[in-house]
Amino acid sequence: MGQIGIYVRVSTEDQSVERQLEATTEYADSRLGAGVDELEIYRDKSTGTDTERSGYQDMMDDLEELEIVVVKSITRISRSIRDLDRTVERFADAGTELRIIDEGLEIRPDDEDPFQRAVYQLLGVFAELEAAMIRMRTREGIAARQANDDYHHGRAPLGFSKDDGRLIEGKNYDHVVTVLEMVQKGEMSKRKAARELDTTRSTIGSAVDRGELYGI
Repeated sequence: MGQIGIYVRVSTEDQSVERQLEATTEYADSRLGAGVDELEIYRDKSTGTDTERSGYQDMMDDLEELEIVVVKSITRISRSIRDLDRTVERFADAGTELRIIDEGLEIRPDDEDPFQRAVYQLLGVFAELEAAMIRMRTREGIAARQANDDYHHGRAPLGFSKDDGRLIEGKNYDHVVTVLEMVQKGEMSKRKAARELDTTRSTIGSAVDRGELYGI
């Protein structure tokens, strides 16, 4: 068997990767016959200082050298269904199998098993559904804010511009949403988000408080 990868991630300083490591290494041993010394372990602790998931990026760079990657749950390897869908596509392109323990998924590239094909199809469906729901929540949020006189007379919120007093999405709207979502989940500090978006921490705080504008 080729190289086996293990990926573990926690979202805050207070969490430990040990429980994930125990579950994934035990799975690799019992199901794949791979000892700890045969594993390539990638780990992330997503705080305000490592928002790029450097362990994840290293794993994706090594993907073609890995036969199988084991993770504890879907939430450890992706932030959303769309994120998972993109990840699965990259695994398929590299010819690497993804094992997700908690959900019992074994996502194999070019697998003729109808269940596995259905998994791929469902990931795509859910990704489209999630994107549609975010767009709907955003439109509803904008409509609600349009009724507020503050938005007719004040500055446009972060990521938006104005057209005859009405809010429209700015060119950097998608980037703003991504950063605000990371702040909301504790994966980026307001200070770093402010630097990323060239604004102030108070503006970031106000934007997060207006999450309905951004579908978060």
